[in-house]
Amino acid sequence: MTRTPETLRTVDAFFERFGAGDLPGLLELFADTVDFDVPGSPDVPWTGTRSGRDEIAGFFTVLGTALTPPEEFTVTATVVDGVHAVVTGRSRFGVVATGKTFTNPFALHFTVVDGKITGYHMHEDSHAITAAFTA
Repeated sequence: MTRTPETLRTVDAFFERFGAGDLPGLLELFADTVDFDVPGSPDVPWTGTRSGRDEIAGFFTVLGTALTPPEEFTVTATVVDGVHAVVTGRSRFGVVATGKTFTNPFALHFTVVDGKITGYHMHEDSHAITAAFTA
Protein backbone atom coordinates (compact mmCIF):
# COMPACT_ATOMS: atom_id res chain seq x y z
CA MET A 1 0.00 0.00 0.00
CA THR A 2 1.42 3.37 -0.97
CA ARG A 3 1.30 6.25 1.47
CA THR A 4 2.41 8.94 -0.92
CA PRO A 5 -0.58 11.33 -0.38
CA GLU A 6 -0.23 11.09 3.42
CA THR A 7 3.52 11.65 3.15
CA LEU A 8 3.08 14.70 0.93
CA ARG A 9 0.40 16.20 3.22
CA THR A 10 2.68 15.82 6.25
CA VAL A 11 5.71 17.31 4.48
CA ASP A 12 3.63 20.23 3.17
CA ALA A 13 2.33 20.83 6.71
CA PHE A 14 5.92 20.76 7.99
CA PHE A 15 6.97 23.59 5.67
CA GLU A 16 3.80 25.59 6.34
CA ARG A 17 4.31 25.42 10.10
CA PHE A 18 8.09 25.96 9.87
CA GLY A 19 7.55 29.05 7.71
CA ALA A 20 4.95 30.40 10.13
CA GLY A 21 7.22 29.86 13.14
CA ASP A 22 4.61 27.52 14.67
CA LEU A 23 6.86 25.38 16.89
CA PRO A 24 4.02 23.61 18.78
CA GLY A 25 2.29 22.78 15.49
CA LEU A 26 5.57 21.67 13.95
CA LEU A 27 6.31 19.34 16.86
CA GLU A 28 2.85 17.75 16.52
CA LEU A 29 3.99 16.39 13.16
CA PHE A 30 6.80 14.33 14.71
CA ALA A 31 6.40 10.85 16.15
CA ASP A 32 7.40 10.23 19.77
CA THR A 33 10.71 8.73 18.61
CA VAL A 34 12.42 10.01 15.47
CA ASP A 35 15.56 9.05 13.56
CA PHE A 36 16.74 12.69 13.39
CA ASP A 37 20.20 13.53 12.05
CA VAL A 38 21.89 16.70 10.85
CA PRO A 39 25.55 15.88 10.22
CA GLY A 40 28.13 18.64 10.28
CA SER A 41 30.72 20.54 12.21
CA PRO A 42 30.47 20.84 16.00
CA ASP A 43 30.92 24.61 15.42
CA VAL A 44 27.34 24.66 14.12
CA PRO A 45 24.95 24.51 17.10
CA TRP A 46 22.17 22.47 15.47
CA THR A 47 24.20 19.55 14.11
CA GLY A 48 23.99 16.07 15.57
CA THR A 49 21.46 13.37 16.24
CA ARG A 50 18.24 13.68 18.20
CA SER A 51 15.31 11.45 18.94
CA GLY A 52 12.55 12.76 21.24
CA ARG A 53 10.33 15.80 20.82
CA ASP A 54 12.20 17.79 23.51
CA GLU A 55 15.47 17.34 21.62
CA ILE A 56 13.76 18.20 18.33
CA ALA A 57 12.22 21.31 19.93
CA GLY A 58 15.74 22.30 20.97
CA PHE A 59 16.91 21.96 17.36
CA PHE A 60 14.25 24.33 16.03
CA THR A 61 14.74 26.72 18.96
CA VAL A 62 18.47 26.97 18.17
CA LEU A 63 17.66 27.70 14.52
CA GLY A 64 15.37 30.52 15.66
CA THR A 65 17.87 32.08 18.04
CA ALA A 66 21.21 31.53 16.27
CA LEU A 67 20.02 32.70 12.86
CA THR A 68 18.37 35.83 11.51
CA PRO A 69 15.08 35.42 9.67
CA PRO A 70 15.74 33.93 6.23
CA GLU A 71 16.83 36.25 3.45
CA GLU A 72 15.88 33.44 1.09
CA PHE A 73 14.13 30.10 1.54
CA THR A 74 13.12 28.29 -1.63
CA VAL A 75 11.95 24.73 -2.10
CA THR A 76 13.03 23.64 -5.58
CA ALA A 77 11.71 20.07 -5.69
CA THR A 78 9.75 17.54 -3.67
CA VAL A 79 9.95 13.87 -4.58
CA VAL A 80 7.66 11.45 -2.76
CA ASP A 81 7.79 7.66 -2.91
CA GLY A 82 5.62 5.86 -0.40
CA VAL A 83 6.68 6.83 3.12
CA HIS A 84 9.75 8.73 1.86
CA ALA A 85 10.01 12.32 0.69
CA VAL A 86 13.10 14.23 -0.37
CA VAL A 87 12.88 17.99 -0.55
CA THR A 88 15.61 20.08 -2.13
CA GLY A 89 16.03 23.79 -1.86
CA ARG A 90 18.17 26.77 -1.11
CA SER A 91 18.29 29.11 1.86
CA ARG A 92 20.23 32.17 2.96
CA PHE A 93 20.49 33.14 6.62
CA GLY A 94 22.60 35.39 8.79
CA VAL A 95 24.35 34.24 11.95
CA VAL A 96 23.40 36.43 14.91
CA ALA A 97 26.71 35.96 16.77
CA THR A 98 29.03 36.82 13.86
CA GLY A 99 26.92 38.95 11.52
CA LYS A 100 28.02 36.73 8.61
CA THR A 101 25.60 35.19 6.12
CA PHE A 102 25.64 31.88 4.31
CA THR A 103 23.86 30.43 1.31
CA ASN A 104 22.86 26.84 1.80
CA PRO A 105 21.68 24.38 -0.83
CA PHE A 106 19.92 21.64 1.14
CA ALA A 107 18.20 18.30 0.86
CA LEU A 108 15.85 17.00 3.53
CA HIS A 109 14.88 13.32 3.63
CA PHE A 110 11.65 12.70 5.54
CA THR A 111 10.13 9.38 6.49
CA VAL A 112 6.42 9.59 7.35
CA VAL A 113 4.46 6.75 8.95
CA ASP A 114 0.79 7.12 9.95
CA GLY A 115 0.96 10.88 9.34
CA LYS A 116 3.94 11.39 11.68
CA ILE A 117 7.53 12.18 10.80
CA THR A 118 9.65 9.24 11.95
CA GLY A 119 12.79 10.16 10.04
CA TYR A 120 14.40 13.56 9.40
CA HIS A 121 17.80 13.75 7.75
CA MET A 122 19.11 17.18 6.75
CA HIS A 123 21.95 17.47 4.26
CA GLU A 124 23.36 20.98 3.95
CA ASP A 125 26.50 22.93 3.03
CA SER A 126 28.32 22.44 6.33
CA HIS A 127 31.44 24.19 5.04
CA ALA A 128 29.60 27.45 4.28
CA ILE A 129 27.70 27.28 7.55
CA THR A 130 30.81 26.60 9.63
CA ALA A 131 32.58 29.56 7.98
CA ALA A 132 29.65 31.81 8.90
CA PHE A 133 29.78 30.67 12.54
CA THR A 134 33.50 31.30 12.99
CA ALA A 135 34.72 34.80 13.73
